Amino acid sequence: MTKRIAILGSTGSIGQQTLAVVDQNPQQLQVIALAAGTNWRKMLDQVRRYQPEMVAMTDMAAAEQLAAALNRERLSVPVMAGEEGLNRVATHPVADTVVTAVSGAVGLGPTLAAIAAGKNIALANKETLVAAGSLVMAAVKQQGVALLPVDSEHSALFQCLQGQECDDVRLILTASGGPFREWSAAKIDEVTPEAALSHPNWRMGPKITIDSATLMNKGLEVIEAYWLFGVEFDRISVLIHPQSIVHSLVEFADGSVMAQMGVPDMCLPIQYALSYPKRWPASRPRLDLAGLSQLTFSLPDLQRFPCLALALAAGKAGGSLPAVMNAANEVAVAAFLARRIGFTAIPRVVKETMDTHAWCADPDLTAIRCADHWAREQAERRIREVTA
Repeated sequence: MTKRIAILGSTGSIGQQTLAVVDQNPQQLQVIALAAGTNWRKMLDQVRRYQPEMVAMTDMAAAEQLAAALNRERLSVPVMAGEEGLNRVATHPVADTVVTAVSGAVGLGPTLAAIAAGKNIALANKETLVAAGSLVMAAVKQQGVALLPVDSEHSALFQCLQGQECDDVRLILTASGGPFREWSAAKIDEVTPEAALSHPNWRMGPKITIDSATLMNKGLEVIEAYWLFGVEFDRISVLIHPQSIVHSLVEFADGSVMAQMGVPDMCLPIQYALSYPKRWPASRPRLDLAGLSQLTFSLPDLQRFPCLALALAAGKAGGSLPAVMNAANEVAVAAFLARRIGFTAIPRVVKETMDTHAWCADPDLTAIRCADHWAREQAERRIREVTA
């Protein structure tokens, strides 16, 4: 049967690669609805190609420009706007599965709305679980829907755990280490946005690419793994693996270690999240084991990359602190990309915001959103102090 999908963040990196998977599997996948942020021209191209039943742009001006362009071309596709538009796409009555590929905490609301509407979720928005993992997983259980990971590391863990006894497992997330893994602390202090956006192995959006360079992304993934697999933090670890061939590993109670390997290509985990429990053929590059010169692993340096330690501390503390940490990081990364602060100011802004937060042990959705809003304002205040 054809799986009908809605994509949140269709003009971004993961969204475009999801559509590439659709192109390779036209009999299995049908695009029902699309949502994006500001890139209405790319959305216009996607409407022409995939003919969705509904689209949304979170930016009001972009929504107006898209609607005008569609009207000129006599394409009668409804255009929604803002957060309500995201929710309308996420809850489209015809969609079976929602791919949440938006970046940041903005994905939380529409993901919860999709779950409440009985949609299966292909999750590429790790911030949703970081900020509100307890609420999201409780909603998944209550609605009886599937939540399948799209991140390559979590897809790898998911694949390794299939059919296995999951008691006393250890999860090992791999990280490329980013472009600065061998740089000294003094040299890292001089990093430019251009250098940080040049990832050695993966093609990703700007925010996640910066998070990869600071290793914050790996910290967010540890928190995500905690919620996805129910494994305690002391049984989740990170290894630097520059080749990005081993996407993650699972160590079982008897000491056996199972790894999932593949070329650095996000289309594979995206397709598996959409095809599960089946595996569809793919005309993607295959892993050439004979051509690999080496696979290396090492421990991360938390002194040079303190963002990882901050994320782990937030995850272990739980409550409202992960939402605060995540929001502060989003603001700090945006400030770095805008050249308002330096690269090493990112963890300082995050830490100072976390340190001044009034922790809440068991926040509801309103409390999480309040913590997120407070953290953004607090982080922005810290950034103004730094730049002054």
